[in-house]
Order: sequence, then structure tokens, then C-alpha cells
Amino acid sequence: MHKGEWFIEWFNSPYYDILYKHHDEQEARRFIDLLEQALPIPSGAEILDLGCGKGRFARYLAEKGFHVTGIDISDTNIEFARQFENDHLSFYKHDMRRPCRTNYFDCIFNFFTSFGYFEYDKDHLRTLQNVADGLKPKGVFVLDYFNTKKVLRTLPVSEVKKIDGIDFHINKYYLPSLRTIVKEIEFYAEGRHWHFEERVRAFRLEDFKDMFKQVGLYINRVYGDYELNPYVRRQSDRLIMVCRKLPPL
Repeated sequence: MHKGEWFIEWFNSPYYDILYKHHDEQEARRFIDLLEQALPIPSGAEILDLGCGKGRFARYLAEKGFHVTGIDISDTNIEFARQFENDHLSFYKHDMRRPCRTNYFDCIFNFFTSFGYFEYDKDHLRTLQNVADGLKPKGVFVLDYFNTKKVLRTLPVSEVKKIDGIDFHINKYYLPSLRTIVKEIEFYAEGRHWHFEERVRAFRLEDFKDMFKQVGLYINRVYGDYELNPYVRRQSDRLIMVCRKLPPL
């Protein structure tokens, strides 16, 4: 973990949950139900929820009888999620740039654009290598990302979202030199002014294909939204990639 990384402070802030409260349990359950039908996930599978947040996806997977491990870099998220631990569900604070078990998981899920946060490409590649190493042979990795092609067509964007009495002033723009999409979030609450940023790399499908190839993963299917409709390059809201681990030669 490196000091000053934007996601450390933002993910530990209660205002993150307020801004994104519309992404609720019902949305997570619907998405998991569809994924379970599409993959399918083996009975009793070992699953890793990589960047699990407060565990909304992990909890539902455990309810279905899968053995689920959730990891996240945020102390606040893991502290909250641990109240739901049981024989099928456990949570740990962990940086995805570090290895997490070897040849252990049947499936690894990375939901809600929980990738692309790092300043250096070597950290993204290291994370994907950890994913590949953590999967059993022919294991499945699902990476849920925004569709960069569509996002870039709509930038820059300025808007105000009023949620729970707070006016979130949001500005989104693209930094071509860094190939990074920036989301600035400013608001006034608890008697003071707050400013946070999200910085996510503008990875396209072609970029993922190249990175996956380097670590021994290949894309099996690509979906364009949480209803698992086909991916359309300039129109889809999401870029949801289903990958498999290449078996050893």
C-alpha cells in the first residue's frame, strides 16, 4: 500500500456509501442470480470477492451455499462486513496487489469497477497475476468495469446530486497524458468542506485482452450490463468480462 492513494481515504469515508447508496442489495442479488445461471458456478465452489467493499455480493453468494472469502483494502469496509461472517463467509483486509492463496479458488469476482485504481501499470498487472495464481486450473474470473468507450463520449460532465440532504458537486473529465478518468467530488457537511477524487484508468477491452494474455487468462464472454446483455462497444454501460485460467502446458 502506498501513502496518499486516493481510494484509501475515500473508501473509508461514510460519504462514499451515501453517494453510491442506489447500488443496493437487490441490484447485487439480481446480478449474482444471472451470473450463476450463465457460468454456471460449481456447487460448493470456493469464491473470492476481490475488492468486496462492505460485502453485499459476498453475503449473497454465501447464502447460496458457496464458500466465500471477501478482501478489501478499507478498514471501515472490513470492520462492517465481519459482522456477517459465518462458516461459509469470511472477510480480510488485504491489498489486491499482494498474493492471496494459490490454485485455491474456483471463481474470483471483481465487481463495480474495483480495478484500474493504481498509478503504475505494473500494479495492475501484478494484481491480475495474483488473480491467475489464485485460481484453480480452468477457474473463472469475472471483472466488472465501466465501458470506457461510452464514458469518454460523455465527458466532461458536471452535475449536482442531492442525497440525504448533501449536495454532491461532481466533475468528471479525462486526462489523456495519464489515460485516466477523474471524478472530483466536493460537498459541504458536518460544518466543513470536503473534496475527494476517484482516478481510474481508461482501460478498453483491447487493453484487458493484452494484460490477461500476459498472466495466462483468456476472455470467454463479454457482457454490456448487469442484465448480461451483449457488449456493444460504444453503447453499453458496462464492460463485464468472463475469463478462464489457461491450464498449464
